[in-house]
Amino acid sequence: MLLRLDDRDTSPLHEKIAAGLRRALAAGEVAVGERLPAARELGASLGVNMHTVLRAYAQLADEGLVVMRRGRGVTVAAGPDRAGLHHRIRALVDEARRLGIEREELVTMIREAR
Repeated sequence: MLLRLDDRDTSPLHEKIAAGLRRALAAGEVAVGERLPAARELGASLGVNMHTVLRAYAQLADEGLVVMRRGRGVTVAAGPDRAGLHHRIRALVDEARRLGIEREELVTMIREAR
């Protein structure tokens, strides 16, 4: 799996890594059940600390996209559709933040968009 980070993105590094992984999952580059690279290995290839990668993995686990198991690594838990939806939601939240829209207002807008 080749992971590319968006250099134009000013987000914290762990969020950039999570976004890159989310994009790869959404594109179907990694299949459900497939193991992601070890945090140390991915960190070395990206030139970042393994704890930064672990933080990105934890974010994806919170979203239900991967499963982290001690001693077994990180495996993909969701298919491209769910990963794509999470990717689009992140983009929506980032755009709302850029426009100065508060979280509660965005939630209200989503509820009203039926």
